[in-house]
Amino acid sequence: MTLDRFTALAEAYGGDLRRWPVADQAAAERLLATDPAARALFDVAMAFDTLLSASPRPQATAALRDRVIDAATRAGLKPGPARRFWLDRLVLASGAGWAAAACAGVVAGLSLTTHMTADVQADAVLYQATLAGVDDTEVLG
Repeated sequence: MTLDRFTALAEAYGGDLRRWPVADQAAAERLLATDPAARALFDVAMAFDTLLSASPRPQATAALRDRVIDAATRAGLKPGPARRFWLDRLVLASGAGWAAAACAGVVAGLSLTTHMTADVQADAVLYQATLAGVDDTEVLG
C-alpha cells in the first residue's frame, strides 16, 4: 500500500481500521508498523474521530422545521399526491405479486398431486395384475 492510498483511506474512513475496506486492512496495519508518516496521519484521523464523537448531536427544533416548511412553500414547493400515488401502486403491485405466487404454488401442488395419484393407481393395477389367478377384467373392472 502506498502512502497516498493510505492517506485517501484515512481521510475517507477515519482512524478505526474496522471501518476500512477489508481488502486494505492488513496492508494498512503493515504500513502503520513500518512508516512513521502513516502513523502520524492515522493519529490525526483518530483525533478527528474523537473530536467528532465528542461533539453534540444537532437537534432540529420545531421552529426550524416550521421555517424550512414555510421557505419551501414560499418557493412554490407543495406536497403533492404523486408520491402517495406511486406508493399505493407499489403496494398494489407487491400484493398482486404475492397473490400470483401463491396461486402458482397451489396450481403446481395440485398438478403434482394428480400426477403422483396416477402413479400410485398404476402401481396398484400392476400389483393386482401380478397376483396369481386374477383375470385382467377383474382387475380393471
